[in-house]
Amino acid sequence: MKGAIARVGLAIALLTVGCGDDDVAAPIDAGSLPDAGPPPPPPSEPGRHDVEVIDTSRIVPSEGLPAETAAMHSNNNLDVVRFEGRVYLAWRTAPDHFASPEARIHVVSSEDERTWRHEASFHVGSDLREPRFLVLPGTPARLFLYVTRLGTSRFDFEPQGVHVSERASDGTWSELALLEGLERHLAWRTRVERDVPYMTAYLGGEMIYDFVDEPRIEVDLLTTSDGRTWTPVSEARRSVYVGGGSETDFALADDGSLHGVIRLEAGDASGFGSRVCSAPADDLTQWSCVTDPRKYDSPLVFAHDGEIYLIARRNVTETGHYDLMTSGAFVRRVLDNQLAYSSAPKRCALWRFVQGEQRIAFVIDLPSRGDTCFPAMISGARQDELVVYDYSSDVEGPDVDWNDGQTGDTFVYRHVLRFTAR
Repeated sequence: MKGAIARVGLAIALLTVGCGDDDVAAPIDAGSLPDAGPPPPPPSEPGRHDVEVIDTSRIVPSEGLPAETAAMHSNNNLDVVRFEGRVYLAWRTAPDHFASPEARIHVVSSEDERTWRHEASFHVGSDLREPRFLVLPGTPARLFLYVTRLGTSRFDFEPQGVHVSERASDGTWSELALLEGLERHLAWRTRVERDVPYMTAYLGGEMIYDFVDEPRIEVDLLTTSDGRTWTPVSEARRSVYVGGGSETDFALADDGSLHGVIRLEAGDASGFGSRVCSAPADDLTQWSCVTDPRKYDSPLVFAHDGEIYLIARRNVTETGHYDLMTSGAFVRRVLDNQLAYSSAPKRCALWRFVQGEQRIAFVIDLPSRGDTCFPAMISGARQDELVVYDYSSDVEGPDVDWNDGQTGDTFVYRHVLRFTAR
């Protein structure tokens, strides 16, 4: 979850009051620095495939959308799925990126991904985010939409639980209902792996922007048989991680082992950035992780033709790191990292898990800039193609930093990626 830069700036200002001269960095005269443009991306390590983006088109707003889905300035958090011959798209629209009582989740469907039919819209008078589809296997299969509700303050992060709506056989959608046991959680991903439904969800997300010394955020790995009651995959281990991590996703390799990533924004004893994780096929809840100083916001992990890929945000700086690795008090390090990160441009990038080395390698950037990266994916027209839906500031517009991008217009784009065997 993003959008706390105003709180970061205020916290740093308060933290700095009363500090000695040694604790205050000298101001930089930005006007005296040359505009060299963004640094180049890191070297590409493509693995088994050469990957290229062969098509990009804007979906929101576009002429193909129904009148019921009027777009506001910010169109961001989204998901997409195929169900009964149609593509379903859900996204959040609001005045800007920050929490708003005006936020809505629109749901549309299409046969050709150009002309869309209105399915449902949800508005509850407080912020709604993280729409997540799940096609529950069965006869017949069932389509669920999960949404996380938050508060109304643009300067606070107020989780109010995971809610669900189900599409009935007549095409109607039920009202959002709070899931028992997930009243304070935020759902990050819902997915089916080898006919087993999973959800990654985290509890304690408000601590990310409360700037505490020892955050305790619990990342849970859950499953369901009915789409409404979610229970731990392992009774012995509900949480696969406890600390400063939050957004989490994973995929299974050909041998059944798990490969995942946890966004480590609030930090833990190992540092800040992300945790790159794996687990054996015989116990998917026994995660072993190492820390990466890059922060893979909005992670989408997927398996394709023997590789495990990740789509997530890239920090456009010389190192790409989120963790500045500065010394000093833990809370001060949190604030320094947040402020520097929010002041840099961003991309939405394709990465690759280097299996056996427990590290992540850069592959390519998708067309993106400004406020960007909340990817979702479906299969393409060809076996070697995947379709990625994502949001971004205008991909042909100025390369603004992330902070400015969050207050500007953002759009939903559709990208076709082709994976060619090397």
